[in-house]
Amino acid sequence: MAQGLKVAVIGGGSSYTPEIVEGFINRYDRLPIRELWLVDIEAGRRKLEIVGALAKRMVEKSGLPISVHLTLNRREAIEGADFVSTQMRVGLLEARKWDEHIPNLHGVIGQETTGPGGMMKALRTIPALLDICRDIEELAPNAWLLNFTNPAGMVTEAIRRYSNVRSIGLCNAPIGLTKWLTAKYDTTPSRIYTEFVGLNHLHWVTRIEVDGVDRLPELLDNREAYSGKNVPASEWDPDFLRSLGGLPSYYLKYFYMTDVMLEDQLASLKSGGTRAEVVKKVEDELFELYKDSNLQEKPKQLEKRGGAYYSEAAVNLMESLYGDKRDIQTLNVPNGHTLDFLPPDACIEVNCVVTGQGPLALPVTRVPEQAKGLIHAVKTYERLTIRAAVEGDRDLALQAMTAHPLVPSVRVAKQLLDEMLEKNRPYLPAFFLRVGGSSKSLLSQQVCAGGFFVRADYNRNFVPPNAARF
Repeated sequence: MAQGLKVAVIGGGSSYTPEIVEGFINRYDRLPIRELWLVDIEAGRRKLEIVGALAKRMVEKSGLPISVHLTLNRREAIEGADFVSTQMRVGLLEARKWDEHIPNLHGVIGQETTGPGGMMKALRTIPALLDICRDIEELAPNAWLLNFTNPAGMVTEAIRRYSNVRSIGLCNAPIGLTKWLTAKYDTTPSRIYTEFVGLNHLHWVTRIEVDGVDRLPELLDNREAYSGKNVPASEWDPDFLRSLGGLPSYYLKYFYMTDVMLEDQLASLKSGGTRAEVVKKVEDELFELYKDSNLQEKPKQLEKRGGAYYSEAAVNLMESLYGDKRDIQTLNVPNGHTLDFLPPDACIEVNCVVTGQGPLALPVTRVPEQAKGLIHAVKTYERLTIRAAVEGDRDLALQAMTAHPLVPSVRVAKQLLDEMLEKNRPYLPAFFLRVGGSSKSLLSQQVCAGGFFVRADYNRNFVPPNAARF
């Protein structure tokens, strides 16, 4: 890496951008950013200009020699970059709204990364990220791609399987848990050790040690639940939680408490709309704040967003890769032989030692027997979804939808798939190409990366429609 780093943020008009800028400023002595490029698309120009102006004010206030560039041309941002960070949303919040709303109409959990909604987000996102990877392969082959575009586990696995880009996936849940524990036990992060086992948004914390004391039993016994802003804080059943053997991710409520969570979603749908509509209101408020020319720091209100601390996690990872820190972080990486019941190239979420050459997954102390079946079932759905996204294959998509534990039957799976694909037709044209009587794509001849390109020699400057921020 060069003296002074170049970082490109794809989806730079995101409401989260002030957080990552704050992180770069606070760690400049350990992570010397020379150029920060914020990239978006035409549909995101207005937000890019607003948040970009705030980023420039923040850097100017710091007095640091970081140049901030705003651009709609991602290739100039990627060229020669040391790090590329992705925080994009194909289809914007409007697509998320239907990811949540349509499943609810069929009595199924509607959530942007879990279940049918997560599947649609993956189908839209994977092709767009693979296109970005082609640019990275050409223009910045030594760059690290830090992906926290959801569904992060599936997207990262697709990148690792279908490109040569060095990519790591990350989530805000582990850093959020650490912050919760530091407040609860009045200690510092360095005195906390947590061990994660599972997949992105499907993990169990099987060790929690604070100042060398095992705190897992009391946390399971007390039913205290760290939760995210985007997941309702319903209580766990005390007998179930105590016997589970690990502190479950709050996303596991969708699997273990499906009836309660669905009831909550349906009530919210009637009263205030989907989570996407709530987030839009929060975003609108944030951007009104960002417009203030006197604002020179990240506003506290940003923590209302469900993905708070994503950017802090990204900066932590950049610093560790750049400085060869060899610290422990919870990341989305290839399985290898860590979980012996999953394929080696499956992406899992576990603790890793972060070196200058990349993360090394640590062996897990224990995988609760009762968790293995659910991990395997969801990973099967994920791998089918990844293939469907890359090949534009409706048959694979149907198998993926049916395989998901939250989808109750083939009949419901077909209804959901038909309605949700139709709603996503502008982003998923490959699923509407007819070949031999069925909807399939010919990856090497007709369609590349899920249907955004009609020839293998596609235009690398093409940007999928409405690919934008979180």
